[in-house]
Amino acid sequence: MDYQGVIIAESLEEEDVLKDVKILSTKVEAVTPRHATPYLKQWTLHTVEIPEIQAQAVAEKISRALDSAHNDWYADFKNDTTHFIIFRNKVFKIDRKNQAGYDEAREYGLSLGIPEYQVDLRVRK
Repeated sequence: MDYQGVIIAESLEEEDVLKDVKILSTKVEAVTPRHATPYLKQWTLHTVEIPEIQAQAVAEKISRALDSAHNDWYADFKNDTTHFIIFRNKVFKIDRKNQAGYDEAREYGLSLGIPEYQVDLRVRK
């Protein structure tokens, strides 16, 4: 089963990874103070689809491509059973029924300074 998620173009040092995904839609959005990203005025959100067979490789490539100057970025994509949560040099592959996995990814994101509301990671019913 293919995966879907969002990649923020401005979070990437290298956009080559976008060649490995199917971009379903793109939206440009103003960055507000709540986003806690004062070094940007806007960002470009790509809703993407990744074939299941390529998911792990794409997750690792995104992890290496995320902005190293601002370590407070992450990307994610999921299907019905698995959720990839991707930080710079760290990939969480979580069973979507496993709250402990989400808790670990959430704590890691908070340790990087990502605002709490942006890492609202939990099992969804």
